[in-house]
Amino acid sequence: MITGELKSQIDKIWNDFWTGGISNPLTVIEQFTYLIFLKQLDDKQILIEKEISMLGGSNKKPIYAESQNELRWSYFKDKDPEVMFNLFVRPQRHLNDLTVFDFMKTLGEDGGKFTEYIKGATFMIATPKLLDRVVQQIDKLPLQNRDTKGDLYEYMLGKIAEAGTNGQFRTPRHIIQMMVELTQPKADDTICDPSLGTAGFLVAAGQYFHDKHDKLFLDKDFREHYNTQMFNGLEIDPSMMRIASMNLQLHGIESPQLVGGSALAENNTINGKYSLVLANPPFKGALDYDEVESSLLQVTKTKKTELLFLALILRMLKLGGRAAVIVPDGVLFGSSGAHKNIRKELVENQQLQGVISMPSGVFKPYAGVSTAILLFTKTNSGGTDNVWFYDMQADGFSLDDKRNALIPDEQLEQVFANPEKVANEVADKCDIPFILNDWKSVNDAVTLSGVEGLFKDRTQKSFLVAKADIVANDYDLSINRYKEIVYEEVIYEKPQTLIAAIKAIDQKRLEAMKELEKMLQ
Repeated sequence: MITGELKSQIDKIWNDFWTGGISNPLTVIEQFTYLIFLKQLDDKQILIEKEISMLGGSNKKPIYAESQNELRWSYFKDKDPEVMFNLFVRPQRHLNDLTVFDFMKTLGEDGGKFTEYIKGATFMIATPKLLDRVVQQIDKLPLQNRDTKGDLYEYMLGKIAEAGTNGQFRTPRHIIQMMVELTQPKADDTICDPSLGTAGFLVAAGQYFHDKHDKLFLDKDFREHYNTQMFNGLEIDPSMMRIASMNLQLHGIESPQLVGGSALAENNTINGKYSLVLANPPFKGALDYDEVESSLLQVTKTKKTELLFLALILRMLKLGGRAAVIVPDGVLFGSSGAHKNIRKELVENQQLQGVISMPSGVFKPYAGVSTAILLFTKTNSGGTDNVWFYDMQADGFSLDDKRNALIPDEQLEQVFANPEKVANEVADKCDIPFILNDWKSVNDAVTLSGVEGLFKDRTQKSFLVAKADIVANDYDLSINRYKEIVYEEVIYEKPQTLIAAIKAIDQKRLEAMKELEKMLQ
């Protein structure tokens, strides 16, 4: 969590971009990302030089040659704005016709994962004054600590205030964290988000290990797995890929396995590779059949991306692999053959474990669509006995476009750190601790002695539904199909009694009028 002072610094950088003529939020994030990366490159070079000075050598390859010092952050940040700007935009003959910005594109693998996706990057800061302002502000940011620099970047990403294309929009961080807590990543998991976006799910999964299983990092094999194999993602948008790779890098995940291109395309043949999928796939998108990998159409023949992604996730999961996926409500009750087929697949051939219905305001101001989280495990042999439903009515933020926090940041942290303790304190404002506690109770009951008699009251927010009921309802998974509403009986007075009461009121009014007339005479 970052302090108010650091938030003010980021706000100032954002405003500098805005007043400098860069108003597209994604463009702001990209330009900010490039400058952060340049500072990181120079910081790494400084550490290498210190090693050489103190130890007489270093096993790390230098990033800059001595002749390239003018391209380094520590050099140009103190220069006149015009000089600095020229180093960014005008190729320097004595530097092999490189600019500061072009230098990033020459690094290849030496620059880390980020530089793999930087080929199409464009420098869009148009004036020396704006460049100087932003560089000076970034130079003051505390980027040495993993948690701080990661939180700073997440805060900047959180300032994106408009929807992307094809139904893509940023998933609220606390919803991501809830999904990670529900799935409880394991040390040997291979985790994937097939609609990567800014990599929020992967970042949160990584943070889960630091928060809950920090001792694992003492194990060399775990560190190797964590740094190179655990985190995987697919993303079609090159700009988002750059942002995602930087977000992961700033959170200490140096070498994630990221793949560019459409996750649904024919060239994606990933099959049975991942043990955990966390995703919020694009809503309301549509593809032609010839654009979609053929095996997905065998599960459910449709052009709708939200259904195709569910088929894709099932294919990508290992046997026993689990998933938490956000879907629009239409997936739960849609009457088309494709909708019914994917629901039947989850209920009959896999193990559908949970459906969390979320209020429509969760994704405001991006969209007002109602959504749900599906929790399931790939078995290819069924296993659905009872499905747990939860009717989330509050998530800790107002459900209007402003999305104001209803509980302080410190209390929201406790929601995830100690849900049992904080649940009653936030009962009217946030359902998340109840969701986490009930999910644990359901899973503990399944493990220990079955769920007989547990969560049977369908008038409550949390309840279980037997598979037979779901089948009888044509595999409908909407919570309103199963939740029972208790109507309070209202007893009204007889008409004669009401008429008598009205006459009595009229009589009092007439008497009051007569008294008033007497007073005015």
